[in-house]
Amino acid sequence: MTGNGRRWIRHWDPEDETFWRETGERVARRNLLFSVLSEHIGFSVWTMWSVLVLFMGPEYGLTPADKFLLTSLVTLVGAVARVPYTFAVALFGGRNWTVVSAGLLLVPTAAALAVMEPGTSFRTFLLVGLLAGIGGGNFASSMTNINAFFPLRRKGWALGLNAGGGNIGVPVVQLAALAVIGAGGGPRVLLGIYLPLIVVAAALAWVFMDNLADVRGDTGAARDAARDPHTWIMSVLYIGTFGSFIGYSFAFGQVLTTQFGRTPLQAAYLTFIGPLLGSLVRPVGGRLADRYGGARITLWTFVAMGAATGALIAAGMAGSLSPFVAVFVVLFLLSGVGNGSAFKMVPGIFQRKALARGLVGEAAVAHGRRLSGASMGLIGAVGALGGVGINLAFRQSFLTVGSGTGAFVAFLAYYGLCSAVTWAVYLRRPAAAPSAVPVLT
Repeated sequence: MTGNGRRWIRHWDPEDETFWRETGERVARRNLLFSVLSEHIGFSVWTMWSVLVLFMGPEYGLTPADKFLLTSLVTLVGAVARVPYTFAVALFGGRNWTVVSAGLLLVPTAAALAVMEPGTSFRTFLLVGLLAGIGGGNFASSMTNINAFFPLRRKGWALGLNAGGGNIGVPVVQLAALAVIGAGGGPRVLLGIYLPLIVVAAALAWVFMDNLADVRGDTGAARDAARDPHTWIMSVLYIGTFGSFIGYSFAFGQVLTTQFGRTPLQAAYLTFIGPLLGSLVRPVGGRLADRYGGARITLWTFVAMGAATGALIAAGMAGSLSPFVAVFVVLFLLSGVGNGSAFKMVPGIFQRKALARGLVGEAAVAHGRRLSGASMGLIGAVGALGGVGINLAFRQSFLTVGSGTGAFVAFLAYYGLCSAVTWAVYLRRPAAAPSAVPVLT
């Protein structure tokens, strides 16, 4: 199975049940474990500014609008970084790129450690915050890599676990910040905790992960995936699920401090709950999609997200903190379920399109795996832009009406759009459905 060089696997056929049972599953699970660890640290570094801004009191001279702009730009860089990170697995190999991408996290962490003090200019904070965006790219390369390791029947669970384990880096850094604030420490203590963890993640990836030879060099897969309309349709849906998760993760604490007057410590006690539960439930969304169909679970998730957003608007207008926080946590949970079910849809879409083209057997499997892996990276990049939109919407809403209500109205409309698109493209059964539009029930 392993060829020349360090950990290059020359033959990989997870759809062969004998191969999977005797060899493949053990290797795939090992790579999944250490991919999750690296991606987890990447998410923590990417979203670290969502808690660093809570440390930045009046002595830093930043307004709430400044902080929303800062977190918006960090989110934007994370989204953009996902595009080259998608190509990186094919260029360098999954294991090799995991080591490099983990090591790169030292740069934004050390830079933030150097400048995090009152008197630093807002422009400097913006520049250093932009560096943290590279942590968002780890998701794209990790999902592209892990997608190739698992058979279609296990992708919902595997991709959900991989992404959920990465997503949980958001509440973990928020919990770490809570502990630091509670102990009277400053932001540099939090940053110092992560420097050795980054080194450990890179070292473990070097020792225990593998490269798949049949994935390397296929840089045309991303180009072909970009030409397929379903990549962009799924991107629209992923803006609604993951864009909500990452956008709310950055913004939740600031909404509590700005709209409800919570102190940074009081906000930190609450902000980690939603991202934690949303991360943990993502594999559940994948499991449900494996069993009941990704499109069906995604549709009902968007319907529920719309209902929860309506309840948030009512709670916010009434100034009721407890119902507001409770419904916000529910919205995080739903976004996690939708993340898992939406990504389960992607391999199924390209597998069915391969069959519709007349491909059979291993040829159909290879075609579906090739395009779905590349498509996931692009979908993840566009989806993360939803986080940018959420933070900019909050910024504008607070500037114009003094609360987040205007932003929530916009989010409600978008969830309605996503519900309609999911039903029309992936669930509706017209009399003569074109083969290019797979029905995913």
